[in-house]
Amino acid sequence: MDTGDAVRQDITVESRQTRLNLSTESVVIHRNGIEFRSPAPFNPWTEMTVALQSPRDNSRLQCAGVVVACSGNKHIGYHVSMVFTSLTKHGQARLHALAGSELGL
Repeated sequence: MDTGDAVRQDITVESRQTRLNLSTESVVIHRNGIEFRSPAPFNPWTEMTVALQSPRDNSRLQCAGVVVACSGNKHIGYHVSMVFTSLTKHGQARLHALAGSELGL
């Protein structure tokens, strides 16, 4: 996989109390969710939105989801796992494409 053309843009993760702009290096996109490193913890079942941008055509995809796991501490940071909810078929197809790109696992 050639990562020379990897996107250098931020990914935005937002809950009611927090808004994070994450680098693509701290994010892994899966077919049904996302994992990311965070300086702040999130409680399980926290509802969040994520704005993703495709490295192929710069199209944007906004996803809603819930945090299903958060581990770590304030010294090393937190590893957050989130599952997306209520994706349309078109949204799922775009997410699958992103999961297969440089941002995916």
